[in-house]
Amino acid sequence: MISTIKEIFGIKPKEDLATLIKEGAIILDVRTKGEYASGHIKGSLNISVDQLKAKLSKIDKNKTIITCCASGMRSSSAKSTLKNNGFENVINGGSWYNVAKYC
Repeated sequence: MISTIKEIFGIKPKEDLATLIKEGAIILDVRTKGEYASGHIKGSLNISVDQLKAKLSKIDKNKTIITCCASGMRSSSAKSTLKNNGFENVINGGSWYNVAKYC
């Protein structure tokens, strides 16, 4: 069941996150500025999910993007937005706490 939920939200196995981060993936935190200010992954890029379409030019299409948020819902939406706008290597990392474990 957990595996199926992860597949629905596009969350890759944990090993992939660690490797991708080591290889220079961009961590895109799509929470609000206030949420981000209360705690975030050092070096992550903060663009709230509702501002994402307007700020796509700030993200390098040639890099792997790992989206994250508070729970995985907004990061799933952000992944879809990025994929629909020509970003090929996008992974939903789920919550920022989950992604932080691999940094």
